[in-house]
Amino acid sequence: MELKTKTSANIGIVGLGLIGGSLGLDLQKLGFTVCGITHREKTAQKAKERKLAQIVSTDPSILKSCSLIYIALPLEQLLNPSTALINAIPRNAVVTDVGSVKVPILNTWNKLHPRFVASHPMTGTEESGVDAGRHNLFKNKPWVVTPSKETDQKALEIVHQIALSLGSQWISSEAQIHDEAVGLISHLPVLISAALLNTLSADAKPTLYSLAKSIASSGFADTSRVGGGNPTLGVSMAKFNKKNIERHLASYRHSLDLFEKYLLEENWSELEKILINTQEERQNFILKPTK
Repeated sequence: MELKTKTSANIGIVGLGLIGGSLGLDLQKLGFTVCGITHREKTAQKAKERKLAQIVSTDPSILKSCSLIYIALPLEQLLNPSTALINAIPRNAVVTDVGSVKVPILNTWNKLHPRFVASHPMTGTEESGVDAGRHNLFKNKPWVVTPSKETDQKALEIVHQIALSLGSQWISSEAQIHDEAVGLISHLPVLISAALLNTLSADAKPTLYSLAKSIASSGFADTSRVGGGNPTLGVSMAKFNKKNIERHLASYRHSLDLFEKYLLEENWSELEKILINTQEERQNFILKPTK
């Protein structure tokens, strides 16, 4: 499938939540015919109302006309796809996914389809479900691909070209390195943020809770955002990236112990040194070089 033949190319999307629905909106805008699959008829009807795809069904057989298929299911379903779904996917179609953990997905899908490309668009909001899809979700956001030795190079290039057309920044990585990295900058922050919210609800007296709620501003909103997201997604991240998150949590716990040590010792100079270092480290991650 070439980009210049968009009008004759059908793209399938299995799952029309935040990522799948946003893909549907943007791919239609690019000129593709989008076939969307949902699990429930009620969800299919809502997807039709929101025009997330030109063709929406609960029947996977509509994928038989598609030359590129995105599997945008929750991790649990992505790793345990139904027989009906597998049988409906054409053997010559390019298949890719949007899951946040790549090693187990590669191990599963390399055996299921000869033209599978493991990928992960690094974007999202705290919203989920069929109402969450939005235009331009992928613009200027990383789209990470984790090819293996078995990956079909022509299939990889098709996924590459579509990602660029969506405005994404293409990044290639080994699957294991990807999982370690997202564990550190995506999955760990979800648990840290959730721990903050859990501390607030568990420890605060009613009067303290009331005041804290009244004065919470942008700093608290930024820090707590990912911890207040989709619980099912949070559990899946922990379940399928367990070893990496365990290691990162141990390192984070060490940092907390160090902060507590300097606080108890009233060692403000050492605490300041750490905060100077973290100020510089954040700039390394957040501030992008100017072109």
